[in-house]
Amino acid sequence: MRTQFRLLIALPLLMVAPAAGQDLLGPLQNFVDTLTERPATPRPAPEAEPATPPPVPRPRPPSLPDEPVVETPRPPISAPEVAAEPEEEAPAPEPVAEPEPEPVPDRVYQVACPAVIMGLVEAEMAPPLREGICGEQSPLVVTGVMSRGRMVPLSSPITTNCQMASALPRWVETVDGYAEAVLGSAVAEIGAGTGYMCRNRNNAEAGFTSEHGFANAVDVTGFTLEDGRSIAVEADWLPAAEPEGRLLRLAHDAACAGFSTVLGPEANADHKDHLHLDLGCHGASCTARICE
Repeated sequence: MRTQFRLLIALPLLMVAPAAGQDLLGPLQNFVDTLTERPATPRPAPEAEPATPPPVPRPRPPSLPDEPVVETPRPPISAPEVAAEPEEEAPAPEPVAEPEPEPVPDRVYQVACPAVIMGLVEAEMAPPLREGICGEQSPLVVTGVMSRGRMVPLSSPITTNCQMASALPRWVETVDGYAEAVLGSAVAEIGAGTGYMCRNRNNAEAGFTSEHGFANAVDVTGFTLEDGRSIAVEADWLPAAEPEGRLLRLAHDAACAGFSTVLGPEANADHKDHLHLDLGCHGASCTARICE
């Protein structure tokens, strides 16, 4: 292609100057010959685009060995079966009852007695008393009463309330002083009868509840002196003029100043052997007293 292009350029030159062509023709002819004899340079072939590699086939899973196909025979058609009645279920076991928790006892609220704290009465606090209409929240079991600087014991403990226990020391001190002044011997022991007891007045089948049922009464059967003499209500109330009789009457009358009810042998036959002392309410204002 380049050789032909060069010949096209040289031919016009030969045609324009024929005369002088003799001088130029020879060398030009040689140049042309040289060009024509020169082997044409082969044009390099265009580079082929790289061929796209063929897709690599995915590996096939290994083929399983051929197994003979076994046809499963169909089950023969049978008559419909009648549904069997369900069996009765066994009764469920009864639940085991849990043991009931033990009831917690109610908290006990009691009041301390000042006479016991001050040492005027020798006593211990007892549990609350509850018996139908009867009872006492803060009962005391009294075993001794203070008199003129010493503790005078009771022949047996009596259960009463704080009010009754607090009224005993002044009364015992009066009797003790009289016994020493008139009989020449102080009181060594107090004969104690009934304290708390749930019953009606005079042990009747009907009627009002006795103050004994509220631990609000005390029965006294007599006294023992330090010289050993024993003075009993039943045996020594009469004759009244004797020193023993006068001591018992002094005890009866002195009690009327500190208790609201005082009953002795002259009140009725039920009190022939003791003095009954209580702090029951009498009258609209609870200020009336019974002294018999």
